Amino acid sequence: MSMLLVAIQFVLILLLLFPWPAALLSSHVAMAALAAGVVLGLWTLYFNRIGNFNIRPEPKTGGRLVTNGPYRFIRHPMYTAALLLMAPFVFTSDDAIKIFYWVLLLAVLRVKSSLEEKLLTRQFSEYVGHHP
Repeated sequence: MSMLLVAIQFVLILLLLFPWPAALLSSHVAMAALAAGVVLGLWTLYFNRIGNFNIRPEPKTGGRLVTNGPYRFIRHPMYTAALLLMAPFVFTSDDAIKIFYWVLLLAVLRVKSSLEEKLLTRQFSEYVGHHP
């Protein structure tokens, strides 16, 4: 199930990215959303380093629970960054189907986060009390 969710997530991201909307680079709002997504994603990676997190909802064996940095404020900052990064590709596109793809991406990330929360609760007792 988790690999299917990841596969759907990446297919949706590719569908959102292509074709590249011509208006993307000329929109200040789009550029601000892209910048916010990049900053949030990099901030998240600074605190939850590669090797500690898993692209699948299952926590890594031997991984540690991160509760500082963006995790102090946002329960799933990398999912939030992905949604921020993809939003400009929706709203600067002439293709209305991209709205559906973005909403579907939101739904997939919600399912992933729910599964991830159940698994994190099993692995880390302190996760239950950590609600930003």
